[in-house]
Order: sequence, then C-alpha cells, then structure tokens
Amino acid sequence: MSYFKTLLLFILLPLSFASLAQAEDKSADYRLGAGDAIRISVFQNPDLTVESRVADSGIITYPLIGAVQLGDLTLRDAEKAIADKLREGGFVQKPQVNILLTQVRGNQVSVLGLVNRPGRYPIETGNTRLTDMLATAGGAIPDGSDVVIVTGIRDGKPFRKEVDVPALFVSGNSDEDIVVAGGDVIYVHRAPVFYVYGEVQRPGPYRIERGMTVLQALVRGGGLTMRGTERSLRIHRRTADGNLAVIAPEKFDVIQPDDVLHVEESFF
Repeated sequence: MSYFKTLLLFILLPLSFASLAQAEDKSADYRLGAGDAIRISVFQNPDLTVESRVADSGIITYPLIGAVQLGDLTLRDAEKAIADKLREGGFVQKPQVNILLTQVRGNQVSVLGLVNRPGRYPIETGNTRLTDMLATAGGAIPDGSDVVIVTGIRDGKPFRKEVDVPALFVSGNSDEDIVVAGGDVIYVHRAPVFYVYGEVQRPGPYRIERGMTVLQALVRGGGLTMRGTERSLRIHRRTADGNLAVIAPEKFDVIQPDDVLHVEESFF
C-alpha cells in the first residue's frame, strides 16, 4: 500500500467510527412505540433470542419472564428492563441484553399540507423537534405558510400549537421549536394572500409578506398603469362580524389576509 493510501486510511477510519458511534447514540435515544418490531438477544443465551412486536399497550411477551412493559422506553432502558427481570428471576446471573429495532411503526409523525414530501415519518431520536420533521419532509413549498400547526396528545389531553417557524431563527426563540411525539400531525396551511385589481400592471392574488404595506402591495402588483392613481385606492375587507367594509387606506397601512386592493382610474 502506498504512503498516500495509508495516510488516507488513517484519516478516514476515525471519522467512520465517529459517524457510526453517533448513529448508535441516536438509535439508543429512540423510544419504542406500539407496532415497532424488535429483535432481542442475550449474550451466550441463543435460546433467548426473540423477534417481537410492541403491542398497543406497550407490552411484549418474553420467554421465562412473561409480559414486559417496553412502550415509551428508550432502547437502553428496554434492555435494562429485560435484564433486570432475567436477573431477579434467577434465570441469567449477569444478562447482557441487546435490542435491535428492525421496523419502525409506532413513533411516527404525519407531515401534511403544503410541503415538498408529505407523508408519515419515524421519530429517529428522543429529542426530534418540529424543524427536524419539516426538514425531513423537504420543507414548505413557496405557497406554504410560515406558521405551522402541530396537533397531537400530551399528558393524555388534546394538544394544539401554532409555531412561527422563521421567528425561531430570526428571534432566536428556540423554545418554540417543540419536541414532537408519536402520533403528532404537522400541518402547513396555504400562506395568506391579498388581491389587487384595477389600474395595476399585474392584477391577481399575491402572498402577504411580513408587515407588508399598501405601497409594497402595489409594487408587488407591478405598480400603477398610466391611468392609475394612488389617490383613489380602496381596500375591500371582511370585518370580524362578517360584513364587507370599504376602506380608503394610507400608503403605509398594513395589508391583512384576504384584503382586496382596488386601484381606480384617474379622470384627470
């Protein structure tokens, strides 16, 4: 082997071992859920090698010790739970238990709405956060809202939270990047829009950007035509009681979702 190949091998081997160790750590943090398939083995006890599936109750049945509650335990804690029962029952003096996750079904999160790859995704670690799952689903498409809705169950009660994703990074408020749980549904709705018509270059619906003003909305519509005038702007807006109001806005008023901006023709 040449000098350069030997040098490259010494560089790459530690990196490979580090990546493998990191992957094992993540797998160990995974919490078992209903439907997960596992393979349990005990060192020097081949008769205790079992393939099982976690029941809806979180229980599996294991030789010699019977029913064992493994639901919501990490793989390390599940290994310890089985080892303790084997030792306490006098079946194996110093059991070395290994659990391999062969199929993930229990701890999955559904990502729906305007994302690039909607679907169900497994929770790979015990501290998987909202942004991790959004990244797994390919992120929101351009028409997707910045505010994401998360629903699920927490402490046995229905849970619902709206999270402003860009604000997590702009304001640095990482506490809002919540840890997801099995059974959660992440939904990305369509971004709010406004409508502009009349004497503008490009009438139509447009996405509302943060803090967008009437003047910025006009620019988004391509600006005024030769016959348009800013003096005759009108906004048609639905009020809280469901009635339609017609407003004469100022240029720096903030556009609201579903506003209809009309630019009238100048007669002078």
